[in-house]
Amino acid sequence: RLRLGKGLAKMLTLDKTLAVGSQLEIDAIDGTDIIPLSHTLAAQCGYSVESDPWGNTKVFASLLGCYVDNQVDVVFTLGLRLRMYRDGHSEQVKHVTETCSYSPWASREILCDRNYMEVSLGDLLCSGAAVAPNGIWKMTFHTPDPKVMLLTDAQRAGYGAMMTQTRLVIRSPYNMAETYSVEVAGVPMEVFSVSTYYKTGNLIVDSAAACPTGGVVFTDKVITWHVPRRITPLISSAVKILETHMGIYGQRLDKTKMATRHYKMSVMESHIIIEIPVGSPDGYYKSHAQDYAYHITYTVEPMLELLWRAENTQADTRYKVLFPITTPLMPRPPHVIDSTVPEQRVFDILLGTFLHDVELMNITFTTRVLTVAECNARGFDVQEHHFANGSKTFSLRVPFSDELVLKQNPDPLTTVYFLPLVFGLLVLPEQTPFPHPAELEASREDVVLPTITGSCDQENFYFSVKYGSKQDNFQTMMLHAGSWRELDTELAKLYSLTGNGTHFSIVVPFTAPAAAFELVHFKSIRARVDLLLLEMPNMWQLDDLSLACYFPLTTTECYSNGTATALAVKVESVSNLNPEYLTLRDQSCKPAFSNDRFAFFSFKLNSCGTTRTFFDDVMVYKNEIALPYNTGKQSRKGPSAPEYRHTVSCYYLLNHTKTMAFRASPRRTDPVADPGVGHLVVQIRLSQDSSYALFYQNEDYPVEKYLRQPLYFEVELMQSTDPQIEVVLENCWATLHKDRTSLPSWDLIVDSCENLDDLYLTVFHPVVADTRVQVPAHIKRFSINMFTFTKDDAVLKEQIFVHCDAVLCDTTKPDGICSGQCANALRYANSLRPTGSKRGPRATDASQYKKQISSGPVLLSDSHLF
Repeated sequence: RLRLGKGLAKMLTLDKTLAVGSQLEIDAIDGTDIIPLSHTLAAQCGYSVESDPWGNTKVFASLLGCYVDNQVDVVFTLGLRLRMYRDGHSEQVKHVTETCSYSPWASREILCDRNYMEVSLGDLLCSGAAVAPNGIWKMTFHTPDPKVMLLTDAQRAGYGAMMTQTRLVIRSPYNMAETYSVEVAGVPMEVFSVSTYYKTGNLIVDSAAACPTGGVVFTDKVITWHVPRRITPLISSAVKILETHMGIYGQRLDKTKMATRHYKMSVMESHIIIEIPVGSPDGYYKSHAQDYAYHITYTVEPMLELLWRAENTQADTRYKVLFPITTPLMPRPPHVIDSTVPEQRVFDILLGTFLHDVELMNITFTTRVLTVAECNARGFDVQEHHFANGSKTFSLRVPFSDELVLKQNPDPLTTVYFLPLVFGLLVLPEQTPFPHPAELEASREDVVLPTITGSCDQENFYFSVKYGSKQDNFQTMMLHAGSWRELDTELAKLYSLTGNGTHFSIVVPFTAPAAAFELVHFKSIRARVDLLLLEMPNMWQLDDLSLACYFPLTTTECYSNGTATALAVKVESVSNLNPEYLTLRDQSCKPAFSNDRFAFFSFKLNSCGTTRTFFDDVMVYKNEIALPYNTGKQSRKGPSAPEYRHTVSCYYLLNHTKTMAFRASPRRTDPVADPGVGHLVVQIRLSQDSSYALFYQNEDYPVEKYLRQPLYFEVELMQSTDPQIEVVLENCWATLHKDRTSLPSWDLIVDSCENLDDLYLTVFHPVVADTRVQVPAHIKRFSINMFTFTKDDAVLKEQIFVHCDAVLCDTTKPDGICSGQCANALRYANSLRPTGSKRGPRATDASQYKKQISSGPVLLSDSHLF
């Protein structure tokens, strides 16, 4: 297309389909000659080329330029040859010829184009020899110091100077040695001023051009261009502005188009101001990747055309400026919009917004880089979305199930899905890469926990473990021979493990080490197997099953020949029992066979301490299997260890020969402890802090404490699970010596209550059941602050011992001290005992059992004594 601007230049616009992806070369046609227009020659001869990054090209030519056929400065014909090159080869050649006319001319016309400044003068010239094309002799450039050049030297330096039939034309590229910069009304301008000498007639013509090189102010929304209203290098007297026009790319705009595009042109006292909205459709945006970050610029080329008249000469000047403006880099960081719906199990994100010259090339995941094509082939949905304003976004959908998605479980039921990625983007046509990282996260309560089910028959336990959504990503623990053990290859083989992709099963005989015996009855035994599923390494308990069943088992056989057999079974409540040491009443009658779980006896009914009793027509033989008291091989921890007792009975009719069944008489569970037999142990310990989780050991004493630092004591009944027993602290006191009766002493607890007369008040702490505390009534906790003894007003900086009288009470018979800790708030007026006072024993009734306990020494540290 060829379009003519109303001024000094023709404009030729090339469709981008001709130039995109190609290299364009432009030649001028001068009759039969073809002249390649280099950058230097184009500026010297009045040609300029404007191309955007996508192949849209505009060619501007001055009407008074070289190689333009000029007919009396009215009709002008331009000829161009366009050559397209791709990969170094000429693909297309196109000749363009365009003719246009222009009139009337102003006395002086000044054109400020992209790459050159041009001034032409008309009415000032005389006719005759002076207007001959070769009439120019020399030129004096005012820089502002004069510099003289012959015409040939000036042309060789890059200046253009020529005569038409009616006008003198002088042209200078920007930034020449003979041009100079000045500032007019705050706007920088480049100026060239020249005096032209003719060969004949002693004619000297002065001409000048001044073009703005700045004066632009940017905001995010508006470009403001300032041009001085009075361009002093061009004006020697007062002038009157006759016309003002605004245009775009050399084409004037009328007021309607300006209003539609929100352009403004204001003639102020010192400036003519043009305002252009950023993003106007007459310009274009361009993407950039400055420092690997996304930026954009906006480019537009406004035109300002003025016509003014000098009041002293009445000469007119037409002043036209084509001024390309590009905004500074504007950061436009992309945004990631996460539209993920966790229930859909797909990451769904949108990345944008970008200009149309940005392409998505690849995406970097945690372990690999995938191109867009590879992403779509993998099942990721990558799409490009275009909008009416020319912008675009990219969308990405990634299933949670893909192996590139990272997964983490913050708790047993929840899965958190992570997708860290980096988008690899490219700015065209420069092929400039830049990245944009993103981290996506979504969580769902989507974990199906594994489950354990179980059943029994007459001989075995049967367990089935269903994997759930974690498959086999857990550990199966089994309580085996009294301790937790992983179901490893050895146990799997022992218990016939079978399985498939959804579950596995095991079979556990009730006599296996994994089965714990709870109760022995007349013809059966109750056994239990415990399984636990753990998630590693968090040690989360996913599921557990404690399955107890009754299995047929005859423990006593009575024979008609006067002999009997008995099977003693190690039960869970006597965990330390070694069946090898069991005997009948006659301790010389030992097992005929024993292992770690059973002891088998075979004996005559008239031996081994068997007794015989008659009841009407029934004769009863009885014996007892127990641990002998006098053996040093008992597997007990002390006198308070439970005693094993198993009764064997045989019933015979007096006139018949017949074997009767076994009868056992335990307490509530088997084995039992007879009332009043055995010992109970009570201990006092010093805790390291108020949590009562860690205690000082024997090797830690004496323990150093500062004055007024809390001491946390715990008194505990050991080796008993009887809920009908309660520990009550009757009296507690402190001494300087290990002897609990030594003096002086200081009361801490009196008649089960804290000593209120003590400045360092004793404080009781509640006890609740937890993994360590099975029966809270068996434990009492109290604290005191570290203190010193004084004697005759002197501080005794020695270690102290704490002693207590603890009473074990029958909770079914609450009375007196057994009414509860400090149930009767008795107080002493002065709890400091007089010298020589001793604590004597207190009487206890059948519901009480008193224990005396003492703690190790606590040493007062000097560094905090005051």
